[in-house]
Amino acid sequence: MRKIPLLVASALAAVALSTSGSVFADTDADNSKMNKQEQMNGSQDADQQGENAADLQITKDIRTAVMKNKSLSMYAHNVKIITRDGMVTLKGPVRTEKEKKFIGRAAAKVAGKSKVTNELEVTPSK
Repeated sequence: MRKIPLLVASALAAVALSTSGSVFADTDADNSKMNKQEQMNGSQDADQQGENAADLQITKDIRTAVMKNKSLSMYAHNVKIITRDGMVTLKGPVRTEKEKKFIGRAAAKVAGKSKVTNELEVTPSK
């Protein structure tokens, strides 16, 4: 197997970037538009996370359960988990209904079923 000199590899990467704008042109993992819309609607956001030890622990335990499941998409691993006064709100995009249900069940297991509002949105890949 022949190695490509660093200079040639750099040139190829520069061409790829200049022609497509990004190496990851087909991957849109940015949900900034959704975040702005939520701010305008006045909905709950991560800034409203409770700062007391109990709320922080609930959020941490749910996040740990989500991160342990390696079959979840990057979107599912990055959902917003907001806990305030023991009440949990889940927000953000996930790829499948199965991911939405898994995260909802994980939150319910930690906080209690009646204390979870699941606002996750299923947005399949394009």
